[in-house]
Formats: sequence, structure tokens, C-alpha cells
Amino acid sequence: MPNAYSIKVRGVVQGVGFRPFVYRLARTNGLTGWVLNEEEGVEIHLEGKESTLRVFIEELKTQPPPAASIVTLRVMPAEPAGCTEFLILTSQRQRKPTVRVSPDLPVCEDCLREVFDPQNRRYHYPYINCTSCGPRYTVIESLPYDRCNTTMAKWPLDSYCATEYADPANRRFHAQPVACPNCGPHYYFQWGNRTERGDDEVVRVAVQRLTAGDILAIKGLGGYHLVCDASNANSVAALRTRKYRKEKPFALMAADIAVARNLIELPPKAEELLTSVARPIVLAPAKVQLSEVAPDFDELGVMLPYTPLHHLLFEAGAPEILVMTSANRSSEPIAYEDGQALEQLSGIADGFLIGERGIARRVDDSVVRAGVFGPAILRRARGYAPGAVAALPSERSILALGADLKNTITLVVEGQAFVSQHIGDLDHYQAFRAFQATVRDLLAMYEIQPDKLLIAHDAHPQYVSTLHALELEASEKRAMQHHRAHIASVIAERGAWDQRVIGVSFDGTGYGDDQSIWGGEIFAGSVRSGFERVAHLRKAILPGGDAASSYPLQAAAGYLEQLDDLPNVMSQPFLFGARYRDAVRLVRKNMRAFPTTSMGRLFDTAAALAGFTNETTFEGQAAMWLERLARKSPETEGYPLPYSSGELDFRPLLESVVRDRVRGRDVREIARAFHRGIALGLRDALTELCSTYDTDTIALSGGVFQNEMLLSDLKNLLERDSLIIWTNRAVPANDGGISLGQATLAAFGIPEVFGLLGEEDSKSAERAA
Repeated sequence: MPNAYSIKVRGVVQGVGFRPFVYRLARTNGLTGWVLNEEEGVEIHLEGKESTLRVFIEELKTQPPPAASIVTLRVMPAEPAGCTEFLILTSQRQRKPTVRVSPDLPVCEDCLREVFDPQNRRYHYPYINCTSCGPRYTVIESLPYDRCNTTMAKWPLDSYCATEYADPANRRFHAQPVACPNCGPHYYFQWGNRTERGDDEVVRVAVQRLTAGDILAIKGLGGYHLVCDASNANSVAALRTRKYRKEKPFALMAADIAVARNLIELPPKAEELLTSVARPIVLAPAKVQLSEVAPDFDELGVMLPYTPLHHLLFEAGAPEILVMTSANRSSEPIAYEDGQALEQLSGIADGFLIGERGIARRVDDSVVRAGVFGPAILRRARGYAPGAVAALPSERSILALGADLKNTITLVVEGQAFVSQHIGDLDHYQAFRAFQATVRDLLAMYEIQPDKLLIAHDAHPQYVSTLHALELEASEKRAMQHHRAHIASVIAERGAWDQRVIGVSFDGTGYGDDQSIWGGEIFAGSVRSGFERVAHLRKAILPGGDAASSYPLQAAAGYLEQLDDLPNVMSQPFLFGARYRDAVRLVRKNMRAFPTTSMGRLFDTAAALAGFTNETTFEGQAAMWLERLARKSPETEGYPLPYSSGELDFRPLLESVVRDRVRGRDVREIARAFHRGIALGLRDALTELCSTYDTDTIALSGGVFQNEMLLSDLKNLLERDSLIIWTNRAVPANDGGISLGQATLAAFGIPEVFGLLGEEDSKSAERAA
């Protein structure tokens, strides 16, 4: 009598060729039984000799398909059923789904060989795919992942594709988006009232237009891109003007890895990211200057082709470096519906390369860098979302709504924390609509009922995400303090629930326990016990509230007013101007002037003193400018940032910046000494606090810790003291990681800071923040 086992596999195991892999592995080992998709992953029933079964299980663990990710594999004895062959059975649905949805995958080498083979049926077909590549998250409309539940349902398979789809030995066996030129969708080119069709012809026309200097809107996996020749300064300048994107760098697509190596510095870790299955935009030091692409920046963001269409464009002669930026007007979400794209982008794009396959949800490109502490995600979207990033000890479903900037949401289903794609800044109406759609989308996909749902949201009573929480149905709602959520996001990635840490949360703004504007906070505690605020940056005054985040001069007024013997900053070398003067009046009259501990605004103040006196045109611009200056300086001693009695005193730091600026010291050296001073002062605080609270582990999070120079200094200083440093790895350190932290705190029942405030409390908090 043969032995039998029941195997349950959890992780990214649907839509990645896992069942065909199991089928082939079982047949190779002479085993019988079956495999099927079910709500939580894949279930396998195996019968055969014990020795052969063991070989199967070992190979299952060690040799899964490249795009698969096994999280748990549970093997249990089972009753033999007398199976005579191995089969792939139809998916079963008995409970609500909890399976991990695969992110979208780049086109594989096998499909690329076919698409450029004139003898192949799919020669030059832009929608070629198989079980190892192609769209996943952007075509899935419901679970389980079967063709009828995708945007490909409207294209029935012809006999050729149906044969491949049904053949277990074929790599397109149960490849849900499979199609060919005879039965699948196509691209067409549209400009004005003219339409061009034919896969080869539309690629030829698009390349011709790009080479001539036109700007095109091209439909991709998760939305449209605006595309032009990166070496054509006039085209790039026109794109900036039409898109209302003044200075923020554009992302680039390089034709291949050789071109990318000529564009940016690619040490092994960075190249590994660039060529990874996620195919993100990788930020790295630039080797060349491209006029208008990244003005005043020493880094470029580069990605490689990841769809068949991209490869077809380059093969047909497209410029080898293309600007490939999200198709939107600045700060709006990426356009992904054809009608919407034609309407919104008509004043930007000279032509449209439109694909007929629908996009179930918008998903932007991810942005990463090979950071000081390993890969750092700055924007988590295509290639990563909606993967589970943590396993939380919670049986309840939790919906965490994130922050209003760089919004993401997190949904916890049976302990798995699924983090959505990057949504954007919710003060823009279109981004808010995308936020609402993403909430509905994930709740519907995993069939979450309101009476079983806990909602976690930011403690700020006037955040758009908080107000939306009021409108949603749920069994319970909890407010989570912004900066504690930052720290919790770092811990969640490691599952170290009882590890006591000193957590540093540095960013621009967040609603504090005392209803002031926090942003330079240090905590002690653990996820299970909660985080106590034990230190912070010295309080300053922020004139005009959130508006100061766009004007470094305005932020500077509240910090510099605390200095003694401040020189006349209206004259040389500062030349601050009317906005600073007006902001000082607000501070002195205590009109719309709010207490703050914001480290982000301290960086803005230093940037203003070093010469950045304009309005910022994107978040973090002044701090990035300051870091760029610092990188051009030789090593120098840091300015003093003394720590005492739970407070980092910024006054000596800024006094040193002012003094050296008046003396005519090179602003690059000033910027370097400022960064070094922040790191030294923080090191002093952390070594004392680690001793006081008996821990050797530090967690760093918040947008300020996207600064690689600051991280490098801290790494060198703290590791000398044998201290362990944790940073975000799976989610961004910026507000894109907040939703994971909120979900984590909610899972452990951390007491809410304010709860959902009443009307009077709300008004009071709004006045304060």
C-alpha cells in the first residue's frame, strides 16, 4: 500500500506556474495524486513510495518556480485514495480567500526568444506571456486567480492557445493571461482623429515619433507612461512644461544593462536590484549629464524594459535612453483607463500607444536604491505590491489607512499583512479617489465583512484618511500615533514583537500626543508593550503650519528666532526676503504659529541658510539639495548638537551654520558639517538611552532616514559601540510604510492615542496642528 501525504503551501504560489511545476515534479518522480488552488494557497495530495515522496518534498522546498515565494509548507500524513495518475484539479472555493497575490512579472527570456523569432506564432506580439512572466496583480479582478476572474476574460482562447493552456508539459499550462495575435488583444496608435493598427505598424510609428522628438503616452502594465527621447533636451523641457513638473527628476528606461551601466554607477547590489524580478527604478549616482532630466541632482533613476512592448520599441530603433515617467499631471495618480488617459493627457502627449487589454487597478513603478543598510524601497508598487510583508499575530481582519502623504493601505487577513501599491498624496482629489478605490478593491478581493473588521488610522483628526475612516463600516476603529507607527513598521518586518528597542522617528510632520507637530522623536519600548516617548528635538515654532513645508525660509523663521545674536539675514550672504520677514512676524505675534519638534523642518532651515531660498516644488527637495552639497565636501568635523535630559538642542548647531556662512566658509563644507553634527548628536542620545533602557537595538524610520549620508554616518558611529541598527526593508521609511505600522500596533491592541475625536476635540486639534 503506497504512503500518502497532504501538503499545504502558502505564499506567492498562484499565478506563477506553481501547479504545473508540482505536476511535472510529481510525474518525474512517479507519484500520483492531485494539486489545486484554494483560498489560502495550493493544496497537494501525493501517493507513492516513501523515499520518492521525500525526494518530491525536498525539491518542492528548494526548487520552486523563480517567481514563486513559499512562506509555509505543511506536510501531513493522509489516507491513500488509490490515485492512478497525477492531476491538476479545478480551483475550490469554500471560505474567503487568503492567498498571496503575485505582483506583476517582467517578460521572461523564453518569451523574448519567441517574440523575436519570425517562425513563432507570437512573433512581435506585444502581449506574449507564460506562467513565468506577465501581468498578475494588474489584471486580477477577484480570487482565485483564474482567467475568468481577470481582464482577459473577454478574449476566449483559440484552439492553439487552448491546447497550450491545457497541456501540463507546456510552460503556458494554466497561464491565465495567455493569448496570441489570433485570439488576444492588440495595440493601436492614436493621434488626433487618426488611428493606426497592426502590431508592427504601431511600433514603427511610435518609434518614428519618439525619434522625431514627440512625447507619447504609452500604456503599460499598471497605467500609462509619458515617454520621450531622454537625449533630446527640447523634448524633455517640453514634457516638464506640459506636465507642470518644474524640477523633480524624471525616471529613465535604458534599452539594456549595458546602456544602464553607462548611465549610472552600478555596483553588484545595485545591479542585482535593477535586474531583479521586480524590475524597479533604481536610484544611483549618475555617470552622465542629461539636460533637463534631473536638474541639480547627482543621481538618476533608471529601470530596464519589463514588458514585451518595451523590448519591441527598442528593437525597432527607439532611442536607447527614454524618459519613462508616470502619465499624469504633477501629484495626480497615474492614468490607467483609456478614456481617462485620452482626456487628461491630451494637452501633454502628441500621440497615444493604446493597448486593448484592460488594467484592473493602477500600479506605478517602484523606486529603490542599494542603501547603506541594504536595499531600501522609496516607493513600493509594481513588482512588490500587493505582497505580504509581515505575519502579524492577529485573527481579526485589520484595515490600516496610512497617512495622507505617500499613502498606502495595509490589509491584514488571517495574520498576513498585505501592503497596497503606492497611492499618492491624498490632498489631491484624484489621489483620494484612487485611495477609496484601493480600499474597496482589497476589501472585496479578500471578501472582508465590516462586522469582522478593525480599522486603524492616523491620530490626526483632520487627515483625509482619518475622515474617511469615519465613513467606513467596521466593528472597531483606532487612532494610531504617526511616529510610533513608523517604528512599528520596522519591527513588523522582523516579527520581533518583544524586542525592546530605541526607536528614532524623524520626518517632516505628524500629529503628536500633545497635539503639537512632531517630527524629531525618540521612543523606548516594544511592539507588545508599546512605545514611550523618551526624547525629542528641542521645540521650535512653525509659522503657518503645514505651509512651511513648501517654504524653507518660512520654516527657518521659527528655528532661528531661538538664536542669540542672529545677524541680519535679510542681507548678504543670506538674502532671505519678504517671506522670512512675514513669517518672523507671525512667530513674534504668536499668530498661526505652532510648536514643533520636526527634524525635517530643521533640515529645511539649514538648507535655507546654505542658500536654498526658493519654494520647493516637491517634497524633500531642500533636504536633498543640502545632501547633494554635502557630498561634494571633504570630510569635516560636525557641528554641535548637544543632548541632555531627553532633548536634542539644535541651537548650537544652527549658530555654527550661521557663523560659518557669515565668515564665508564653503557651503559644501557647511552642509557636510551639519549632517555630521546631526549624526553625532543622535549617537550621543542613543548610546545613553540604550544604556538607560538596557537594549542594544535601534530602529530608524521616517522620511529623514532616506538621507544616505546621515545613515552612513550613523552606521559608522553606532556600530563602533556594538549597537544593532534596524531600518525599513520591505516598505518605505517614508509615509509609505505608515499603514504597516498602524496595522501592527492595532494587532497588538496598543491603546489608541485619541480615538476618533469628537467635534470639539477635532476643532481644537485642527487649531493646534
